Amino acid sequence: MRERIAEFLAGEVFAVVGASNDRAKYGNKVLRCYLQNGRRAIPVNPNARKIEGLAAVPDLASLPEPVHGASIITPPEVTETIVEEAARAGVKRLWMQPGAESARAIERAGELGLSVIAGGPCVLVSLGYRERP
Repeated sequence: MRERIAEFLAGEVFAVVGASNDRAKYGNKVLRCYLQNGRRAIPVNPNARKIEGLAAVPDLASLPEPVHGASIITPPEVTETIVEEAARAGVKRLWMQPGAESARAIERAGELGLSVIAGGPCVLVSLGYRERP
């Protein structure tokens, strides 16, 4: 697990699937965590145009550039569809945040040859998130 986390965090640009404008939600905290740690992050949310001042895209197919990996903060049944979307979009590394994973999503990601982090720590712990106003 440590090696997969290190490999995931070795990148510079990440997608945050389930990013939110609600600062109390983990989708927003994960996005801000990447930014606090000097990483570029692209919010993915079909219902938002901007999140934390960044242009949001509706899905992984709409990413304006390749990403090193995607953090997923969605309900498990949505995560299952995100896995398929990630494979089609060429996203090779997925970090299913606690509560977003499902056995089917993890299994399917493996079948598709994607690197998966699930059932482990949250990116907020691994990168070190600080709540700020």
